[in-house]
Amino acid sequence: MASSSPSVASSSPDGLRRGSPSSAGVDSREILGFIDDIEAAGLELHDLMLWRDGVVVAEGWHWPYSGDRLRMTHSMTKSITACAIGMLVDAGRLTLDQKVAPLFPEIAIDPDSRAARMTVEDLLTMRSGQGTEVSGSIWRGIATSWIAEFFRIAFDHEPGTTYVYSSAASYMLSAIVTRITGQTIHDFLKPRLFDPLGITNIRWDIGPDGINPGGNGISFTTADGLKIGILHAQRGLWQGQRILSERWVAEATRIHAGEPGDQYGYHWVVGDGYFAMLGVFVQMVRVFPGSNAVLAFNAAMDESKVVAPYLDRHFPAAFQNGTDAAADAALAERLKGWRERPSFVSTVPAEPAAFAGRWTMAANDKGLTELAFAFDQDEARIALSDGGGEHLLIAGRDGWTIAPTYLPGADLHHGYRMEGMPAAAGLRWIAENRIELVVHFLEAAFRDTFVFTVDGDRLVMDRTVNINSGARAWPTMTAVRAG
Repeated sequence: MASSSPSVASSSPDGLRRGSPSSAGVDSREILGFIDDIEAAGLELHDLMLWRDGVVVAEGWHWPYSGDRLRMTHSMTKSITACAIGMLVDAGRLTLDQKVAPLFPEIAIDPDSRAARMTVEDLLTMRSGQGTEVSGSIWRGIATSWIAEFFRIAFDHEPGTTYVYSSAASYMLSAIVTRITGQTIHDFLKPRLFDPLGITNIRWDIGPDGINPGGNGISFTTADGLKIGILHAQRGLWQGQRILSERWVAEATRIHAGEPGDQYGYHWVVGDGYFAMLGVFVQMVRVFPGSNAVLAFNAAMDESKVVAPYLDRHFPAAFQNGTDAAADAALAERLKGWRERPSFVSTVPAEPAAFAGRWTMAANDKGLTELAFAFDQDEARIALSDGGGEHLLIAGRDGWTIAPTYLPGADLHHGYRMEGMPAAAGLRWIAENRIELVVHFLEAAFRDTFVFTVDGDRLVMDRTVNINSGARAWPTMTAVRAG
């Protein structure tokens, strides 16, 4: 939903006040320029919210995304994990020089080893001593203890010396919170962080140890992420309540590790004049402390480096000169246009009979066994079967249907199954013997495109995804009509 950009501040169900860009000294022309640059570069931006001096001054969501839906944040989770560590440090329940190994006595660790010398601060700064980066997509494929798995990773460096970004280090910080408090990090933070900020609908994955992944796994709204940024822009204060100590915020958001262009605080990315929460595929909350401003957005981009030049061009320039009501209105109209639902119609007459019925899949390395199509006037039902059973997707015909779904294909989705996630799905004919199926996963960056082609009793299936940490296409698969 796009802001109408009123000149007088107003509140919203998310608890944040709204105001016009000009009322907060924000230049709408710079925000429009940022959007123009993103679109000209062919980059996929799903939403944005901008806050300054107490008010949200711009917000918009491209269809089919919306402000009330949760969003996978990926490694943005790391900055929230740092909040829990900061609270324990401020409460005197943990110290940054605490050795990690004694907290996990069930793991046999040589007392003279590098692993035994690793501290909490080494984990926070991604200088654990381990030489291998571990992505959350790797963790999600491991069904045994992730704590035990962590200590199997080689310690190639002396802890505290070499920066190697890894979600494994973040997982151990979450495990430390659980060992000290007896609670998951989610349960520990709920009354201390989430409830005070009005973050009421948050989902956090859980690992096989009964521990929330500290490096990823949170899904919440764009506004929720913005609030975490605002809390840090305000040095740990929220509506007059002290949530984090000012000392901790200062330490967490300054440079401790890395090198120019890749600098790191305590689980915060740190740049020139900003610090940021950052997730893969460019889920981002960037804080501009010198301007008392926070920009939050979700995207489907290869890496933050592709958007960085446009961010640097327009921010903090947007906070240096005010603008006028005409520019504010132009920005509001532009963001309102993001909500328009795109047309998705067949280019040739539909031939459902060519596809309807069941198809037996040829042997394939994805474990798919059967494909089925059924059509009525407004919707199509597509079912994919594998060893886990039959998985049904409902798609609009020449339009869109929104419904929970699951389709096999975690390898195309950064290791996530996304079972039951709402999806906007549409199906259309692009040739007499060919249909295109597009599936937007509404809480994630992923958009799948299937093309099915029928040639007599043979069907060919091609599947691609817009963004992924690995392959973005499955091998072409074939099927024959079931006997």
